[in-house]
Amino acid sequence: MKAKYGKWLVGALVAAATAVAAWGLAQQQSLIFLATQFNNVEESQRMKDAILKNFRGSVDFLPQAAGPFTDRVLAEFRANRVNTALLGGLHGDFPPLQVAGALDNVDDIMNNLKGRKFTRDYIKLGKLGTNNQLYIPWMQATYIMVANRQALQYLPPGVDINRITYKQLAAWGANITRATGQRKLGFPAGPTSLIHRFLQGYLYPSYTSSTVTRFRGGVATEMWQDFKEVWQHVNPQSVSYNFMQEPLLSGEVWVAWDHIARLRDALTQKPGDFVAFPAPQGPSGRGFMPVLAGFSIPKGTANRAQAAALIEYLTRPEVQIETLKQNYFFPVIDIKLPDDLSPGLKMIAATITRQANAPFAITTLLPVGLGARGGDFNKVYIDAFTRIILRNQDITSALDIEAANLRRIMQETKAPCWAPDPVSDGPCPVN
Repeated sequence: MKAKYGKWLVGALVAAATAVAAWGLAQQQSLIFLATQFNNVEESQRMKDAILKNFRGSVDFLPQAAGPFTDRVLAEFRANRVNTALLGGLHGDFPPLQVAGALDNVDDIMNNLKGRKFTRDYIKLGKLGTNNQLYIPWMQATYIMVANRQALQYLPPGVDINRITYKQLAAWGANITRATGQRKLGFPAGPTSLIHRFLQGYLYPSYTSSTVTRFRGGVATEMWQDFKEVWQHVNPQSVSYNFMQEPLLSGEVWVAWDHIARLRDALTQKPGDFVAFPAPQGPSGRGFMPVLAGFSIPKGTANRAQAAALIEYLTRPEVQIETLKQNYFFPVIDIKLPDDLSPGLKMIAATITRQANAPFAITTLLPVGLGARGGDFNKVYIDAFTRIILRNQDITSALDIEAANLRRIMQETKAPCWAPDPVSDGPCPVN
């Protein structure tokens, strides 16, 4: 009897120890946070070391490009093995997941965050055209211009830097080239640059009030001709620049356009050497592209509660400010920016306000509904740029070729138009 009892007791103790060990292992498992943001090494490291530092839990932060991001989420969902707990993406990253039914309703989490005072328009965008919250705003950014103060003396007479046009930018570049013997304008046109966002969100809307529909035609031809005039005074090394902060700091470039996070080092290290100002405007106004990122939870994840806790943490006012300080993405909640903000960040904040609030501003959303074809969409604009600007091909012929590629992508993805193009019934048309 005692032997049987002893065996039972040993078995019970082993089972209990196994259960405790399994529970402990579950507690130690990292929450998988898959994101399309903070992809470069420095931003990712600051996210892990500083922004996530005080979160009470283990987070495996995995930044990926948009295509692999979409593929992984859909693969896990379709296999009914959802290991990812939290998604962090741009507004345009979520619609393909929504269409597949892979996003969880996060109304309950949004209700628990009512005191956060999110920007109302961003809450609406997070519903993705439905009555339910499918993503929660995380952070926002945009793209601006920066100039070395040495360049200001060469501004054409009477030009207001805060309302400069593309033609005036070309004249400014010409003045600098004549005075210095060097081409000092700069655009990021390297292999991992964001030149496609400049074309989609800034240049095209400023001339055509469109990104897709009016890809070619008389106005688009005029636009490319004007940009060719600008490019005559762009530093030849621009085709190798991915971030403009380095050439600005080295003095290779005096006037540059880029994402605010990619201008970070220049404005942090030498704020007194630079001025920030809005992007140029064209005949239709000033195109600009706000970059809104949000959180979503994949349907079927086993770690929903911890994902909700991480959303709560990353939307706290102090963490939103830390995200701004570390990676130059601005808060999406109504909070007062601290007085001790760096001069560079104060300069950016003022520029963003001027750029977005101008009466002639043309808000351009990031591409929506393209899913894994986002890279193909971007390639159309990069290829048009390469043909017209770098290879000096005939503008009309180049646009005809790339318009056919663009039309095929829109038809195959069935993606409807997004701002500033008017709402479409079906795939966004390409003239």
